[in-house]
Amino acid sequence: MSVHHLKRLVLMRHAKSDYPRGVADHDRPLAARGHAEARLAGQWLLAHNVPDFILCSSALRARQSCTWVCTELADLAPTPKLEDDLYDAGESRMLALINHLPETVTSLLVISHLPTVQDLGLRLASRDSDPKAYMQLAERYPTSSLAVFETASSWAELDGQDAELRHFVVPR
Repeated sequence: MSVHHLKRLVLMRHAKSDYPRGVADHDRPLAARGHAEARLAGQWLLAHNVPDFILCSSALRARQSCTWVCTELADLAPTPKLEDDLYDAGESRMLALINHLPETVTSLLVISHLPTVQDLGLRLASRDSDPKAYMQLAERYPTSSLAVFETASSWAELDGQDAELRHFVVPR
């Protein structure tokens, strides 16, 4: 299949969060470092892969990460879709959300949490994946990291070992 038929999926872990006393986990904001990290992730996406659709966890730290990414993407940023299920979702639920995307989406950014982004990344990575990127994904998934996949499958068919992990980026 030619390159223009490939779909791109980017799984991003939210940026570094703060841990203020008395604040529920869902409402934890970004730490100062997180604001800078998320901007760097947005700059990388602007230079390499501007998404045409964004699914974002409803947790505050994910929403703030998304805001910084979209700030960097400027006029190219799509309107993010907030998903409560991405806050405490397992890999199967996250994949189900992806499976229901319209085929008109060609480049998807998902902003969510550990361990789900890592678990789904390991599930999707095909045997043709970049070995260095795969090892980085398997060993650690630092805040603001981006796992970049390409697949010739439709979103509905995406299941396991059918997306090539091309890059694992830690914006710093």
